[in-house]
Amino acid sequence: MRTHDREWSLLSLCLFALLSVLTAACAPIHTVTQVTAELRGENLHGISWFSPTVAADASVLARWRDAVGPPVIGSTASPIHTTTDKITVVSWNIANGQGDVVRFARTLPVDTPVVMLLQEAYRAGTEVPSRLKADASFAGRLGGASAGPHCQEIETIAAALGLNIYYVPSMRNGGGSSDEDRGNAILSSFPLTDLIAVELPFERQRRVAIAATMQGMSAAGKPWQVRVASAHLDNMRSLRRGIIGGEYGRTRQARAIRQVLGDGPTVLGADLNTWFGFSEKAYIETARAFPQTRVTDTRATFMGLLRLDHLFFRLAPEWQGTFRRADDRFGSDHYPLVGTLILP
Repeated sequence: MRTHDREWSLLSLCLFALLSVLTAACAPIHTVTQVTAELRGENLHGISWFSPTVAADASVLARWRDAVGPPVIGSTASPIHTTTDKITVVSWNIANGQGDVVRFARTLPVDTPVVMLLQEAYRAGTEVPSRLKADASFAGRLGGASAGPHCQEIETIAAALGLNIYYVPSMRNGGGSSDEDRGNAILSSFPLTDLIAVELPFERQRRVAIAATMQGMSAAGKPWQVRVASAHLDNMRSLRRGIIGGEYGRTRQARAIRQVLGDGPTVLGADLNTWFGFSEKAYIETARAFPQTRVTDTRATFMGLLRLDHLFFRLAPEWQGTFRRADDRFGSDHYPLVGTLILP
């Protein structure tokens, strides 16, 4: 079995940033624009799945896929917020349960429905396979139960907040002794329908972006519908793929997400792992597809060092979207982004 870890240190951040700068200086920019993701779609677990058609991606993704449990789809929220003109939107990497989502939620407006677009959520239990194939791939264990009793798995968080849940694991969190997987989640006051999962082109670890549809009525009686999505791109390439050149890989993954999300009203919350922040191509191309995105708070979101996390808005006429970075990390290594979607 192969293990894949994402242990970060300040030294590794600095070294990787230096290598990336050198790579960016030496590599021709036009090579990034030549890649278009080819995806195939199918329906599994009531979810529309999209996966790369490239044989090399498909074979390695299968080894990661076999090590995780099924998606989680749950409806726990009471349908009291179907009529609203305002929705609180959150995007946050919760560091495999180390971010205290329940405590953070207490800082949000109590009279406004919420949708949380979460990355690095984890799930524990018998749903995660107890036996692994000899060639199974998995990530090194981060956070989760091993980090202490303060870490909460995603189903516990959704139940505590009374929110609907859609969770899809990207990778197993640890080897054969672990009963955890981790991935992206959407928690919402609204029912979540038209569920989508996108296996991204493979770089270093399996990544699965997810999306769902929320709908309701405005106070004026106008029906509204919006797609919400959560994504987490690779932070670097694998040793086998040359490790440097991660910006190229993230651009490839970001294009796959945009390809599936289409053109309708959409809010995307993502840890894009953009080492170069707003100047990285994965961010620039994504922002171009979400023209109502207005960034007024440019502060770093990862450990006060890097701007890795982003919120994007593509809205219907007269809708508005704003957001800012929270002032507290609430136990995670990432700061939440907190926004408001106004539906007149």
